Amino acid sequence: MGRKVTLAVSTLNQWALDFDGNLNRIMQSIQKARDAGATFRSGPELEICGYSCEDHFYEGDTLLHSWEVLLELIISPICRDMIIDVGMPVMHKNCTYNCRVVFFNRKILLIRPKMRLCDNGNYRESRWFTEWRKPREVEDYYLPRIISTYTGQSVVAFGDAVIATRDTCIGYEICEELWNPASSHIRMCQDGVELIVNGSGSYMELRKAYITVDLIKSATFKAGGCYLFSNLRGCDGQRVFFNGCSCIAVNGEIVKRSRQFAVEEVELTVATVDLEDIRTYRNHIRSLAHMSGGSASYPRITVDFGLSDMSSWNLSLMASRPIEWVHHTPEEEITMGPACWLWDYLRRSGQGGFFLPLSGGVDSASTACIVYSMCNLVTDSCNKGDPTTIAEVRKIVSDAEYIPKDPKELCSRLFVTSYLATENSSKLTKDLAASLASQIGSYHLDVNICDAVVALLTIFARATNRTPRFSAHGGSARESLAMQNIQARMRMVTSYLFAQLILWTRNRPGGLLVLGSSNVDEALRGYMTKYDCSSADINPIGGISKTDLKAFLRFARQRFDLPVLDQILQQTPTAELEPLENGVCTQSDEADMGMTYSELSIFGTLRKQNACGPFSMFCKLLSMWHHSHTPAEVADKVKHFFRCYAIHRHKMTVLTPSYHAESYSPDDNRFDHRPFLYNVKWKWQFKAIDDHLQQLVSGSSLKEPEEVVKIPPKTLPKPGSSDRSKQTGVVV
Repeated sequence: MGRKVTLAVSTLNQWALDFDGNLNRIMQSIQKARDAGATFRSGPELEICGYSCEDHFYEGDTLLHSWEVLLELIISPICRDMIIDVGMPVMHKNCTYNCRVVFFNRKILLIRPKMRLCDNGNYRESRWFTEWRKPREVEDYYLPRIISTYTGQSVVAFGDAVIATRDTCIGYEICEELWNPASSHIRMCQDGVELIVNGSGSYMELRKAYITVDLIKSATFKAGGCYLFSNLRGCDGQRVFFNGCSCIAVNGEIVKRSRQFAVEEVELTVATVDLEDIRTYRNHIRSLAHMSGGSASYPRITVDFGLSDMSSWNLSLMASRPIEWVHHTPEEEITMGPACWLWDYLRRSGQGGFFLPLSGGVDSASTACIVYSMCNLVTDSCNKGDPTTIAEVRKIVSDAEYIPKDPKELCSRLFVTSYLATENSSKLTKDLAASLASQIGSYHLDVNICDAVVALLTIFARATNRTPRFSAHGGSARESLAMQNIQARMRMVTSYLFAQLILWTRNRPGGLLVLGSSNVDEALRGYMTKYDCSSADINPIGGISKTDLKAFLRFARQRFDLPVLDQILQQTPTAELEPLENGVCTQSDEADMGMTYSELSIFGTLRKQNACGPFSMFCKLLSMWHHSHTPAEVADKVKHFFRCYAIHRHKMTVLTPSYHAESYSPDDNRFDHRPFLYNVKWKWQFKAIDDHLQQLVSGSSLKEPEEVVKIPPKTLPKPGSSDRSKQTGVVV
């Protein structure tokens, strides 16, 4: 007869420093595990205090309150007869460690510190935590008196050890230790550890969810065993969205998984595993068996309890079978990820909804559709009876009896859109904005801000006796740029006025969060006016490329039945800040930028992911583009990009907090640390390009690449174009 164990991993939407809420969500997950018959429960990384406490990890209060929450868990009757581990910071010998604390029946069994810290991307763990660098070693840890008073323990094991029950052995990795090239799960498998537990804080990026799943499957395929992966899900106070996807894998196959995106705060993933299947699988891997004979042993913490005691004799209990993991498409990830992030931000900010300047273009339409997707997710959750979601909706709309039945109706309560027109706005974009607002159900306003723009220009004219003009009316490029920027900045001021007072006019308390709608490519290029509508409270599309946004709108058109999106996608992207010609806008974003959005995505990827400066980018693009561009054209494009990037890097210091989705994001807050004052001439770097170009012209040949990337031809700026970003050294 097999030895079957029922195991649970938790997906929690925690919030940094929300100790009350975090405790409640952990308790819910433990109760769900008990109800499912589980004898082991694990949770995400740093679940007690929240992952994104950042410099609050320096504070003694964070450590103290984490111990206080742990005590509430230890003494709770719902935690009886179940091995439980939770994530929290622990100070040992004056160093703070990111730890898993394992307890059973009011006794702490082990404090296991993280052995590999992550400093990639948005992570900065070594700023606050210390790595445990003593593999297979433990030390005495003297418990705080508030804990020892209740547990009767004064000292527990601290370090790299495993838990030995009557029927199996449990070992730990923490987040980055799975990704690390020297992962410890192989060594643990060689020492007979059958259950490997990982509490993680892994955030999403587009097209990356498969990586974690492949690593987990590989970990147990090579050496057998059961891998239990718990991850956070949601926005816990930062730009990232934790990815969910908690799962349980056995012998190289996923047997249970949680959702990647959801508005519910607690989700439990439970699997029944036959330990004999693990033993049989491993015994057949003869190379593993031979290696195990000489492997070093881990310190074992013995507990007189069997995970299978409750279930081995239940003949009806079946081991969980392998499942196929179907990953979301990028369009689906954009539909749900930013929507869930917006919901977390909205309900935790205490505001009454969102305000969006809706221009009728792709970017603002994408933001609007993401809000509408949020309303769909929230409505579905309420219709399923989730009490937390229902309570949050009622609080936001100030209606104690309200339960949303239709996403459009909910959208009308939560979402205000406004077309902010100037004399340069076309009837077409005005109609498109109104049609989209009607189809998603937002409370929509048509507002003309011409009087405000004229008033500011009048103030300037009175003070200087000079009146600026557009280039189309004979003005200089500098005048035209200022004329465009004053319209854009007035939209930002107007947006905040309406966001603050529009609920007052609707007899509701509170205010609205202003949403931004600039994409990652425009941020990289600096193609935005500083303190215009790109300046907002939060931006759900600020980490997403123009190309992906267009694909998302095509998907949303079908998913949500929004036919107006067909017309919006057909329009040429434009800021509509220059005078119209016969009522039609002739300004084009790509013409103004001097590069296409497709080219921008490639520049961004090479700059960030491939760590290319001007010269190395030029060298790579010579091969990538040699079928479509001459070396001289490639050189011009690279130089133009880096000039624009350098001139406008200062804008990243005030970039609206955006949902992180793209690996080449220029977000200056943490993800992309660069100077914001450059020598925009790049004299040495551009000379290297020129020298190499001269060598090519004088007779050298390019190596034929194995793969060719087809790039659309360059969209050249029009003569006299009022490019908002070509003024070298000018802050716009």
